[in-house]
Amino acid sequence: MKQIALVVIAFITFSCSQAQKTSFSKEALSEKLLGTDDSQTTFKNILKKYKGKTLVIEVWASWCGDCVKAMPKVKELQANNPNVSYLFLSADKTAEKWKIGIEKHELKGDHFMMNDGMKGVFGKAIDLDWIPRYIIVDKTGKIVLYRAIETDFDKINAALQGLK
Repeated sequence: MKQIALVVIAFITFSCSQAQKTSFSKEALSEKLLGTDDSQTTFKNILKKYKGKTLVIEVWASWCGDCVKAMPKVKELQANNPNVSYLFLSADKTAEKWKIGIEKHELKGDHFMMNDGMKGVFGKAIDLDWIPRYIIVDKTGKIVLYRAIETDFDKINAALQGLK
C-alpha cells in the first residue's frame, strides 16, 4: 500500500511541475535582466512593451548546440508569423559571448540576458530545465504555451495558428 501511495504522490508531483501556467510568477516578473545597452530592466517592464501583441519568447545561449540547431526553425517561424513579436532571453555566462551570438546568428527581435545564468533566480522562476525553451504569450498577456523545446515546433506553430 505504501508503494502505491508513493507512486501516486510522485505522479501528482511530476504532473504539477509540468503543468501549463497561464501567467509568470511574481519572482519572474520582478527579476532584472541585462539589456544589450547594459541597462537592467525587470521582466515585468520588458513584457509591458508587448501588451496587445502575440509574443514568442526563446530562452537560449550561444554555447547551446540544440539552440543553434533550432535557429533555422526560429527564422522560419518568424518568416511565417511576421505579426508576432520575438523576445530572446539568453542564459550565456558573459555579455560579450551573448552579444557575439546575437550577431553571429542574426537573431531578429529584442534581446536580454539573465544575470545569473540558466539555474539562477530567473531560470528557477520560469521552471527552466532545458534550452532552447519557447514560451508563447497572447495579446492579453496570458501564457498560452508555457513549455516547448526545439522538438516542439509543430506545437509552437499550432499555438500561433490558434491565436490568429
